[in-house]
Amino acid sequence: MTDTKQKVREFYDEIGWQQEADGNYQNARYEDLRPVSAEYIQKTRLRVNQGLISTGKYLLDAGSGPVQYDDYITYSKGYQKRVCLDISIQALREARQRIGEHGLYVVGDLANLPFRADCFDGEVSMHAIHHLALGEHPRAYRELLRVLKHGRTAVVVNGWHEPLLSRLAEPFISLMRRLSGKSAKKKKNWLAEEDPEGTFVRKMTPEWLKREIGSSMTLEIRPWRSLSTRLLRWFIHPRLAGKYILRLVFNLENLFPRFFGENGQYPMIIIRK
Repeated sequence: MTDTKQKVREFYDEIGWQQEADGNYQNARYEDLRPVSAEYIQKTRLRVNQGLISTGKYLLDAGSGPVQYDDYITYSKGYQKRVCLDISIQALREARQRIGEHGLYVVGDLANLPFRADCFDGEVSMHAIHHLALGEHPRAYRELLRVLKHGRTAVVVNGWHEPLLSRLAEPFISLMRRLSGKSAKKKKNWLAEEDPEGTFVRKMTPEWLKREIGSSMTLEIRPWRSLSTRLLRWFIHPRLAGKYILRLVFNLENLFPRFFGENGQYPMIIIRK
């Protein structure tokens, strides 16, 4: 196991998938859990179902974590079993608590799946591939394709590196930080730190995905959620029609899926075999 993977496993075993006093996992701090964003967040999570064929025998959840949110459970509703694969034993313990006998639980590496070819009727991978080192991203996608049955689909959700919408918003966030007296947020350089806080993340661009992955398999990029947690927290407020603004954003994402899929924060990448 590489040093990067070891650190990711240790983080999630010891910190990320430990429940805190409010009942949420520590990892939930990366999500916007405010009521004003709840409807938008739920609708974007449920988008994954649009990319999956709804019924089958086995659904692979690659990098499953604890199947953290109730909306995630819906992905395998029409499947006989959900195969949860994760590098973290703690994640799989928590997943078993949540979905019980509906799940099968496998400790494994997303870039080296321990399954035969053509054995899954559907696949999801939620915010997991970006924890791999750059050189292993293409291998992870190839592995997902290898174990997927012909005529079926897989859905991968990850985040882009500095997408257009986030870049456009940053000057306004910087201005608001200065006006509120907050210091500028420092970007984490994980690779340059001896003992980094949090866990390793390496995000890609749409151009990289099309070149390195799209050249060897059939994929489609749609929006999962175009607004990052950072943008939600800065710009969406209950007293300023936040819920209605998010309804508009959601509808715009549906109307212009290519633009928001490639320029928003979180794409939904659908792989077809």
